[in-house]
Amino acid sequence: MLLAVAGSGLTAENSSRELVTAFWRADNSVEQSAAEQALLAAADDVETLYQWLRQGPEWSTEVPTGAWEASRTGADGLLYRYAVVTPDSYDPAISYPVEFMLHGGVSRPEWGPGGDWWRSGVENLQQQDRIFVAPASWREAFWWHDNQADNLPAILRELKRRYNVDDNRVTMTGISDGGTGAYFFAFKQPGEWAAFLPYIGHPGVLRNPAGGINYRLYFENLTAKPLYIVNGEVDRLYPAASLQSFVEVLEEAGVEHVFRVIEDGGHNTAWLPGETPSIERFKAENPRDPFPERLQWVADRVDRYNQNLWLRIDEMANPDFPAVVKVERQGNHFEVEATAVAGFSLLLNPEEVDFSLSVSVRVNGEIVHSEIVAQDAATLLRHARQSLDRAALITAELPISLLAE
Repeated sequence: MLLAVAGSGLTAENSSRELVTAFWRADNSVEQSAAEQALLAAADDVETLYQWLRQGPEWSTEVPTGAWEASRTGADGLLYRYAVVTPDSYDPAISYPVEFMLHGGVSRPEWGPGGDWWRSGVENLQQQDRIFVAPASWREAFWWHDNQADNLPAILRELKRRYNVDDNRVTMTGISDGGTGAYFFAFKQPGEWAAFLPYIGHPGVLRNPAGGINYRLYFENLTAKPLYIVNGEVDRLYPAASLQSFVEVLEEAGVEHVFRVIEDGGHNTAWLPGETPSIERFKAENPRDPFPERLQWVADRVDRYNQNLWLRIDEMANPDFPAVVKVERQGNHFEVEATAVAGFSLLLNPEEVDFSLSVSVRVNGEIVHSEIVAQDAATLLRHARQSLDRAALITAELPISLLAE
């Protein structure tokens, strides 16, 4: 009898893992729908489904290793090429850190196929303890354009479908224009990344109308993501002195950062070998916390760039003024300061919130919610499908409206 029970448990576990694997690898709406329906039918409750997704899929050994090129087609019809460099010794039982490397020189024609656009230097990135991703940027898709804001997370999801990725150790490094791109994601869309390392770039480019953009940059949005900034003293484009006022604001805002000024350094990365030990320590010491107790976000639109981890701004009170939300979680209680906000949502995780107890939310000194919040399997699957992020699963959304009734 004991053997039968043990065997039955093993079969059930294998079955659930197969269902999660099918969900993880689904790459079109038909496959996704079928995988989700199968999971909903098999799981007894949302808690069970959460544990299955938290464990993740069965990772295959039959995946490419070394340096290889791939591409994806975006919703805008553009073909986005990228290179991946994986360890020759890749072991699917190990969760690997991932580093995105954003190149410079984005004002050029679209990259062609065949590897010429990335082979110089990218193949030399290979290390046995991490995965590197080198996406392409060009005139129609600067790093700080909306289409790249969609593309880079989509590439990360494609990688997660095939490889065992450490969700909390995904970093973004950028060189020159790539460094400016790293600033863009830090300011506007930081959720997937643990830390940003902008080298010989400048955040001021993001406010230059000559480049077809003029973003409003809110330093409050940098408070949860560490920055490792490097600029040369005599850089002909972005000398270190030109970033001094920016760094001073980082210090005043309490943004965790390192600012390295390379003595006599120009617009190059000749300094990188000597700086590598410090950079590696910085990465090791700064994993992502997907559910920090304190969050804040400033948004000037709600169709995108309106979310920071488990906080999302849904509606602005006045389109002419940025919406600002600061929130602190203390167990099941959320203390919120909101300015120019008509509505926001708290995205809840069962390891951070006790769903058997009431959840209370106080906004600007007034209790606006105090009752039980129900977890929902459909919500869990929707968020998991969007991110494939095992470390940041959401089982309930708590929308808060601040509009007068």
